[in-house]
Amino acid sequence: MHELGVTFYVVKDIKKVAQENKVDKIDYVKLEIGEVSGVVHDQLIDCWNWARKKEAVTEHAKMYIETLEAITYCEDCHGQYRTIDYGKTCPYCHSENTYLLRGNEFNIKEIGIYEDS
Repeated sequence: MHELGVTFYVVKDIKKVAQENKVDKIDYVKLEIGEVSGVVHDQLIDCWNWARKKEAVTEHAKMYIETLEAITYCEDCHGQYRTIDYGKTCPYCHSENTYLLRGNEFNIKEIGIYEDS
């Protein structure tokens, strides 16, 4: 399960940002994850819910995930299409001379700071 390893990197990065900004407590983290990144969202959230409790700064932080659509580009006809629907074969010209434009990303988009009210 590589989701646990990914989670450790997210926690490490959040701790670093929190220290640099003198933040004691994170409220949430928002991730952008591509459709074809290979990350299983439910497993990632399970790992997060376990790992976040290991650090005071992330102890109560929630995780939100935004899925980024996978788009493939065809070099022959210059078309773009949803990767999930058609795979490597272009639906317009049926070429396999294609490559993934986006959809395999894994980014920390936003870190929310906990504020006492």
